[in-house]
Amino acid sequence: MKTTEAVGGIEIRIGETTRAATETRAADATGEKKMMVLTEAIAATSTAGTEETGTAEDDRHSRDEDDDRRHRRRRDIDDDTNNGSERKAIQSAKQSGPLPDQAASFAMAEGGEPPKPPKEQPNWGTTGTLAAASNAVAQADGSVVTLKYHEPPEARKPSPRDQWKLFVFKDGAIVDTIDLGTRSCWLAGRDEAVVDLLAAHPSISKQHAVVQFRFVEKRNEFGDRIGHVKPYLLDLASANGTKLNYEEVAAQRYVELQDKDMLQFGHSAREYVVMLAPRT
Repeated sequence: MKTTEAVGGIEIRIGETTRAATETRAADATGEKKMMVLTEAIAATSTAGTEETGTAEDDRHSRDEDDDRRHRRRRDIDDDTNNGSERKAIQSAKQSGPLPDQAASFAMAEGGEPPKPPKEQPNWGTTGTLAAASNAVAQADGSVVTLKYHEPPEARKPSPRDQWKLFVFKDGAIVDTIDLGTRSCWLAGRDEAVVDLLAAHPSISKQHAVVQFRFVEKRNEFGDRIGHVKPYLLDLASANGTKLNYEEVAAQRYVELQDKDMLQFGHSAREYVVMLAPRT
């Protein structure tokens, strides 16, 4: 129902105005409800996004922690493996071979490798086996006697112009005369199967001493090299020694003999005098 009133020439429709105002209020209320619903929806969406973001970050942190734990565990396993290998190497180095010296012990204690032992160098020295085989003398009964002495490379026979003689004295009388120039070496001793100068006294060794002629070069006062063949005495490490002019000589060492030198072997009373005849 529409009511119309005129107030000062203005017509007012009361019913429509009231209805319009009511509709306007209802529309406002509906709009406010929509805004509230929309605000709640936005808030819910924001909260869900925040929760999802927090959950993703938590998952990422959890994955990072798991990766760190796996890396640490793998690193610990590698360290244990390396330490075990080093311990085994050290134990094997300690257990194999002879006991290490002080330097090797310090090296193994510090975790290093022990120093390698020096290589054995070849020994080019003579063993005497070939010399013994070449100096073996077979006897009539089948036995073999090995000579204690073999001549050196400088062995020579004396010149025919040098008349070297050996006079054997006993109780002041000459009992034998030996021409030393017939050979380069004279072996004295008790073994008559191999010696050149037989001396039967029991204090004399089987192979007692040697008179050896050697070619020796010397320089004169002008620096010129002059060679001569001279006799030398060599004691073969005999039991009772050899004397030269009443003085005992060193074993296994050449001693040059001069004219009128006297030799004595062991405790024998015989005297051996070396003489060089004057040249004519």
